Amino acid sequence: MEKGLIHLYTGEGKGKTTAAVGLAVRAAGAGKRVTFLQFMKGRDTGELHALDQLSGIEILRSEKDFGFYFQMTEEQKAELTRIHNALLEQALARTMAGEADVIVLDEVTYPINWKLLDEACLKRLLSRTDDKPYFPEIVCTGRDPQKWLADCADYVTRMECVRHPLDRGIGAREGIEY
Repeated sequence: MEKGLIHLYTGEGKGKTTAAVGLAVRAAGAGKRVTFLQFMKGRDTGELHALDQLSGIEILRSEKDFGFYFQMTEEQKAELTRIHNALLEQALARTMAGEADVIVLDEVTYPINWKLLDEACLKRLLSRTDDKPYFPEIVCTGRDPQKWLADCADYVTRMECVRHPLDRGIGAREGIEY
């Protein structure tokens, strides 16, 4: 069976998660099984409601909102690390069992950079070894990716911010930014 490719959506601009959601919708529309993992996100967002209505898409994420990294206590960071690693283990299990055609790792660069994720487990998920009966299409999103992550990606798309409403004091809006 043909092995999937690795996508990385990165950069300072808006649209990384939006692009990943679009690919997930396209894949589900083609009858593919999508596992959509969200890291560092616990609050309710509009894309969750839309994805939840589509057959073929499974959403895995924290049920608890920890807020921003700089606001977390060490205990919260440890708890979030356990949650992230459990999500990653589920993605690896689905890969090994051939149960997902597309795996989205939304905002995965942040827990790597902040040591809130088992990097070795992520590397195992992204490795194209022969012990995997099937290698799904994998989409990673987030700013400031580690060099090794960018190097293993087949697609690297950098979102560039030319102008953003936040610069004029306009905050995130429901249904647009979240």
